[in-house]
Amino acid sequence: MNSIDFSNQLLLRRTANIQVIVTQRWKEEMQQQLQQQIAQLDAQVQQVDAQGSRQINEIERQSIKPFSAEVSNAIEGIRAEMNRVKAELLDQKNQLLTQLTQVQNLELEQEVSQGQLDSYFPAGKGDNLIAQMRVEIVLRDGVIEDIRTGFPAV
Repeated sequence: MNSIDFSNQLLLRRTANIQVIVTQRWKEEMQQQLQQQIAQLDAQVQQVDAQGSRQINEIERQSIKPFSAEVSNAIEGIRAEMNRVKAELLDQKNQLLTQLTQVQNLELEQEVSQGQLDSYFPAGKGDNLIAQMRVEIVLRDGVIEDIRTGFPAV
């Protein structure tokens, strides 16, 4: 590795795009991760139901029947909050199910974007800063297969 001459160069930060080559192993790992996240959301929905039901049962147990408007409003408030939280969780679950379908439909050896990370590079007088700001890291099963810098080939 070349050393940096700090009197003539700067160390700059850039965002590196991570590209993943789809392999059978990657697809299986991604599907497993997504299925685990879906199962966690299902468990959270059940937990919201159980907690809300307990709160409603406790209010009903401690209240005199017929329930006053205040008690009825409290119960409806709990139900509304339960439904709001459950709707958010189900929306997240639907997004994960969509991602799961997308992963299942990916072709092997296809490249897909899997996020970004920060990267540092030396820049000096005469360097094309715009080209140096572009960098992609290509992974195959977690191993760096390529580092692409500069302008994409046309």
